[in-house]
Amino acid sequence: MIKMVVTDLDETLLRTDKSISKYTVDVINKVRQRGIKFIFATARGGSAKTLVDYELFDGYVLLNGAKAFVDNRLIYERTISADIFIPFLRELSHRNFMVAAEVEGIHYANFKVNEKWSYINNFMVTDYSDVSGSADKLYVLIDDPNQIDLITPILPKELYLNLTRDNLAMIMHKAATKFNGVLAVAEEFNIPKGEIIAFGDDINDKEMLLKFGLGVAMSNAIDEIKMIADYVCDTNDNDGVAKWLEENLLRYGGN
Repeated sequence: MIKMVVTDLDETLLRTDKSISKYTVDVINKVRQRGIKFIFATARGGSAKTLVDYELFDGYVLLNGAKAFVDNRLIYERTISADIFIPFLRELSHRNFMVAAEVEGIHYANFKVNEKWSYINNFMVTDYSDVSGSADKLYVLIDDPNQIDLITPILPKELYLNLTRDNLAMIMHKAATKFNGVLAVAEEFNIPKGEIIAFGDDINDKEMLLKFGLGVAMSNAIDEIKMIADYVCDTNDNDGVAKWLEENLLRYGGN
């Protein structure tokens, strides 16, 4: 009994060029026509809307689980207060790290964010003396994975850190995980976690693949994710998510 599908975006549902194929869109629509909910969960914030049409989905989880939505309605939020993230980012700045906090869609950073990611223009270079509010996520640019050892001793107890495959340290509220965000969406639809299929490729997808009913890793996923998955599908550039759903869900009558 499968009642919901959740997928990561980058390197999973999206091709490497950040496009989504017509074939994949058609499969998503067929899945939803069967009465199966289809949502996405991503580390992205507002930039997700530039890549996918939210109307294609029944719900979505942004910012690694800091916010979850159903019908564009916020149902779950776990953010980081300024009194926690400002001293922390200032200390990292003093240690010559490039850092940023995403607050209401604006990247408050100690570097020019668009020199790293050309598509991000909503940023402000700051020393954090003029920043207020709560951050959805924090991130630190890492040159060497061993630099994590310089960050974790001063990481506030309310937060956790994940290192992505492209050496970006993502720092979130401890309750802000993709799994928790998706679980909140599932509860809105009265769907048990055992009736959910999850697709992913990176370390921040691991909990979803382990704790939901079925976990499917992309062929292009990191080895750790492929090792813990129930299945491995084709690559993101070969529409792996859509192919797996068509062959294993739609072909046999869905739920």
